[in-house]
Amino acid sequence: MEIRDATADDWPAIWPFFHQIVAAGETYAYDRDTTSDRGREIWMLDPPGRTVVAVERDATVIGSAKTHPNQGGPGAHVATASFMVDPAHSGQGVGRALGEYVLDLARAKGYRAMQFNAVVEANTRAVALWRSLGFEIVGTVPEAFHHPVKGYVGLHVMYRKL
Repeated sequence: MEIRDATADDWPAIWPFFHQIVAAGETYAYDRDTTSDRGREIWMLDPPGRTVVAVERDATVIGSAKTHPNQGGPGAHVATASFMVDPAHSGQGVGRALGEYVLDLARAKGYRAMQFNAVVEANTRAVALWRSLGFEIVGTVPEAFHHPVKGYVGLHVMYRKL
């Protein structure tokens, strides 16, 4: 697997799993009927943001991440990031590789910390992954996410120094 900067030409390969994940409504607070055009606006960032893809040796895109300043101005020294792995490649280390890559990117860009604003508490695999990469839960907004199966669940704010 290789991780590299995403290009506009990668969007058609990202869209199918982006759409599948968002339409499921279990892990992202995006409208479940998000269109490809709107998804591209959300995911394919202009500087200072950055979007990357994880690709297999045959150039198949199997995951993607985006990172950018969590806030502007005096809060721009803290990064944030979002990650999606093609469900067909779940459990193969793609998310961990993307997480490690983005943490290294943020460090190299001079960010002092990384904060995730809305990790669905019912997404236990993601919570465990981020904890294993040094993130801690610094707060939970109760019932802030309406999960299609589990009902109202909390959103964690997760943080780690870089």
